[in-house]
Amino acid sequence: MPLKFANRVNEIQSSEVRELLKLTEQPDFISFAGGLPAPELFPIEEIQQVNEWLLKEDGQAALQYSTTEGFEPLRAWIAQRMNQKLQTNFDADNILITSGSQQAIDLTGKIFLDEGDVVFCESPTYLAALNAFRAYGCQFVEIATDENGMDMEDLEAKIKQYPQAKLIYVIPEFQNPTGLSWNLERRQQLAKLSEQYQLPVLEDNPYGELRFEGEDLPSIRHFDQSGTIICTGTFSKIFCPGYRIGWIAGDKEILKKYTIMKQGTDLHSNTKAQREIALYLEHFSIDKHIATIRNLYLHRRNLMLAAIEQYFPKEVQYTRPEGGLFVWVTLPEYMDVRPIAQECLAEKVAFVSGETFYPTSENHHTFRLNFSSMPDERIKIGIEKLGRVLYNYTK
Repeated sequence: MPLKFANRVNEIQSSEVRELLKLTEQPDFISFAGGLPAPELFPIEEIQQVNEWLLKEDGQAALQYSTTEGFEPLRAWIAQRMNQKLQTNFDADNILITSGSQQAIDLTGKIFLDEGDVVFCESPTYLAALNAFRAYGCQFVEIATDENGMDMEDLEAKIKQYPQAKLIYVIPEFQNPTGLSWNLERRQQLAKLSEQYQLPVLEDNPYGELRFEGEDLPSIRHFDQSGTIICTGTFSKIFCPGYRIGWIAGDKEILKKYTIMKQGTDLHSNTKAQREIALYLEHFSIDKHIATIRNLYLHRRNLMLAAIEQYFPKEVQYTRPEGGLFVWVTLPEYMDVRPIAQECLAEKVAFVSGETFYPTSENHHTFRLNFSSMPDERIKIGIEKLGRVLYNYTK
């Protein structure tokens, strides 16, 4: 007799990126598929020192259960950092440590979404957020999105059209997958609409510290007058993703609900990882480390864009991100990315087809490239191979 699974299991598919990463673990593969940081920049020697200090001085506490909210000195550092960089107004009690920002997204679904509720999102948007929210039986409504962010007129029209809407999900800094960022006006307008319609916004910000061009802008939360903007962050892109330490930031009454939900999920995030990160932040310069990351990513972005300019057909369009990890490529509408992706895999070059980033609409002529994790020579070779395949499909 077959097992009877919950209905939500049938609605969720494995992430295309995760499946591609399994394939690209082969050493001769050139992968532009994942959102992986450059592993050669992980501060291994410093972490080794921190680990030794922690186990020697505070090993029993580091290996014990801890509070659901997370290690207080780390939460205080995060609040101060957000206030400094994003012009928020948080303290430690506004911060809940999560197992990566992905858990923060999932907890948001648990807190806000019932079967049939509507989530507004950018078009395209982060595919792992779509899977997290989809498990709670929601529907997605895509909002028209351009190089400056969501179209606010379209958003307000959709808010009126879908009164069952419960959440707006956005990535305003170096968006995954497009690499684009919102302008100041759109950030202000979204905060006003969120307050006017009492519709919460999840402002997902894993890439904000990775700006290497342009002007820093305040968080959408900076313009929040009613506590409806909730923020996520993570150490995965500025430190080490293997720690799986992220956070959710918001009004304290809302954070209480997140805390209760997290208790039912995992009790608390990794105690030792939290304390190691806090000790690293105390003894080493995270700003110096982030500057090293930015410099390398700027170099690799420039290298990828130069190779695209040289090897891709001229009718192919692409973004020029001012930070983050991704370039978004748009093909002429007559070109279908699906056979192109398969032919590239045969050439041992991988990328992520754009269709996976659209929850409702069909789009078969876009794809995402990651520039952060491949060394220089592999970027050049991979883009050249990809370009040769693209020329096979041009008219």
